[in-house]
Amino acid sequence: MALAAIYSLFIINKSGGLIYYKDYGSAGRMDTNDSLRLASLWHSMHAISQQLSPVPGCTGIDLLQAHNFDLHCFQSLTGTKFFVVCETGAQNMEALLKVIYELYTDLVLKNPFYEMEMPIRCELFDLNLTQVIQKDRVALLGR
Repeated sequence: MALAAIYSLFIINKSGGLIYYKDYGSAGRMDTNDSLRLASLWHSMHAISQQLSPVPGCTGIDLLQAHNFDLHCFQSLTGTKFFVVCETGAQNMEALLKVIYELYTDLVLKNPFYEMEMPIRCELFDLNLTQVIQKDRVALLGR
């Protein structure tokens, strides 16, 4: 499992719409409009990077490193993107994103009341996601 503090989690559908956002105590909390803009921007940058890549078969940006944070992205085969904003130098974020994807497939997509490509409103997903993120923080911070 990953050993770094997660600041926020975004899930974007294949058309670039934000379907899930969760803030885990980042210093610069965003309002709803900011989170929607960021998700749309990331979706566009990801798509552009695929087209601009000189290497055939590029799947887009997996990691964006900034001075104060890292942004890790996992794109499923269906085009749904999962990305986390986390501490600089975070290790094993790919594994964490895959665990989050598994929760999404098991608890959201198999939910008979969930409509594809729509915002995620699933209490069981929220609960399990919080447990995964808490395990991550406890492993790092000992809290």
